Amino acid sequence: MDAKLLDILVCPLCKSPLIYRKAEQELICKADRLAYPIKDDIPVMLADEARAMSAEEVAKL
Repeated sequence: MDAKLLDILVCPLCKSPLIYRKAEQELICKADRLAYPIKDDIPVMLADEARAMSAEEVAKL
């Protein structure tokens, strides 16, 4: 992932900053508890494509 792109990306739902998880290839929104996938180095910023996260999973971040 390009560092400049990571600096400007925000959650499309709430506009919160995202956390990059390189090993999982995901961008995490703690506020909405969603994990947006990164496919072929392209973030998929669609709520329908995001994975819902449990409160425990988010707390570990």
